[in-house]
Formats: sequence, C-alpha cells, structure tokens
Amino acid sequence: MVNLDLYRVFYTVAKCGSLTKAAEELYISQPAVSQSVKQLENQLGVTLFNRTHRGMELSAQGGKVIFAEVERALALLQDAENRLAEINASATGTIRIGASDTIFEYFLADKIVDFHERFPAVKIELMADFTPDTIEKLKADRCDVAFVNLPINVNDDELHLEGNCMRLNDIFIVGEKYKALSEKTVSLSQFKKLPLIVMDKNTVARRSLEEFFANHGIELQPSIEVGSWDLMKRLVQRGMGIGVIPKEYALRDMEEGVLFEVETDPTLPTRSVGMLLPKNKNVSYALHCFLAYFREGKKN
Repeated sequence: MVNLDLYRVFYTVAKCGSLTKAAEELYISQPAVSQSVKQLENQLGVTLFNRTHRGMELSAQGGKVIFAEVERALALLQDAENRLAEINASATGTIRIGASDTIFEYFLADKIVDFHERFPAVKIELMADFTPDTIEKLKADRCDVAFVNLPINVNDDELHLEGNCMRLNDIFIVGEKYKALSEKTVSLSQFKKLPLIVMDKNTVARRSLEEFFANHGIELQPSIEVGSWDLMKRLVQRGMGIGVIPKEYALRDMEEGVLFEVETDPTLPTRSVGMLLPKNKNVSYALHCFLAYFREGKKN
C-alpha cells in the first residue's frame, strides 16, 4: 500500500535540500524526517538521497528517477483538495474554536473573518479561556479545535498537536517611569530588586517564565500577578512595574511610544502558539474546510 506521508516527506526533503529545513516546513522533528526517508528507501529498495556537506541531494538511480512523478501526484491531490474547498455552499454547520482572548485578538481574528467571507454558511462559535481550560473543553467535546500557548504536555492519546502556528517572543517592557532600563542591557539578577508584573500561575506564560528564571538560579518573586495582557500593559504604562509579555502583543504600544522594550542578558526564550485537535473524532466538512484554509495560510 502506498504511504502518501512518506512521499510527502521525500518531496519536501528534495525541495528543501535539508533534513532540518524539511522538518521545519512539515512541523515534525528532524529524526522523524530521517526515519521516514529511510523507511521509504527500504520500501523501494533504493537509495533516494546522497548525503553531502551541502545537504541532501537526489541520487541518480533513485531520487531523481521518481521525483517528477511524486511531484505530479502530490500536485493532483492538492488540486483535488482545492476543488473541494471551493464548494462553499456545501460547507455548513458550526465550528467551535477555543483559545485565549489574546490569541483570538492577535492571531485568529483576521483569519476567522477571512474564512467567514469564503464560507458564510458556516457558523463560528468562539470560546475564550486560558490554555488549560481550553484543553479540557476540547477533551470534553465542548469545542472542535483549540489554539493554545506552548509549551504544554500533550502526551495524551486523545489529542494531536500541530506546533509553531505563531511565534511568541517574550520580552520585558517598561513605561516612562522605568524607561532608563530600556537604554541598557539588564542582567536577570537585577530583576530581583525590581517590581515585576507577571501573568497568573495557571498560565503557560507564567510557568515558562518561572522555569526560565529557575534555570538561571533565580527564584521568581513578582510584585503583581494579572489575568490579562491588557491589564499588564496598563499597569506598566502607569509605572507600577516591569512586565513580561510577548513582543507581538505589545508592538502597537511600543510604536506609539508608551511602552519600551528592555534588552536582557540572556534573552527570554521564544514560545509559540499551537493547534490542538482530537485524535479519534470524525472531522465535519466545515471543520475540514477551516483546517485546510488555515494550513494553506500558514504556509504562505
């Protein structure tokens, strides 16, 4: 039986010329890409790539022989999916999307509007909550797809995770009162003496921040805990302390000159937003159209 996933991996590696780049494009690990290539090579009984210092090159007696046919086959499948997606009138029903208020505002809002314009017969329900509660709603079949802050533990037979839908670059921010901090590089140890404003303990952002400080031998001792990024920004602007927030959520305020980024040594680690789906549940045609539209936009 033909395993299309193996051929998709083969095609992506050939196109990228690199296992690492192919893994990034496919949103899977590099070992998984390497294993898929080896599995296809064993299945076909030929070597598909020559591994050189420049990367992965198609072998003359293997990869080059089948590349054109694989490319045409995958293109035909993509055309078939595109034709289905164009049948707007047949996409009906309801899609229940779970995410935090911030993910809806900064990441999903425009995508949901565009999707609704293409599929006006589909009703969309937005279910805003913190990541842990959103995951529980997905497991309880109270939403169909969830967008969550990473990292999270998804060693769960019920859920499938697609990562890196959106990058989040956490930074320290200050208002006018502490603006001098934005004019120099600040060490992490200095924050022990400064009033920190951070998210509540039940958030992924807080757990990630605590782990980062702990890895550098520092116990996080915040002055204020908040339940929303908007409240954090408001308090920082009023001079209540130094906030920690994804830069993507503060860009507008920074451009307007009411918030300022503080450079640190070391810098905070990059996080991301991921998409969660139930593993063993039939996907409605409306949800299929949304996922196809979303994944298409993610590649562009």
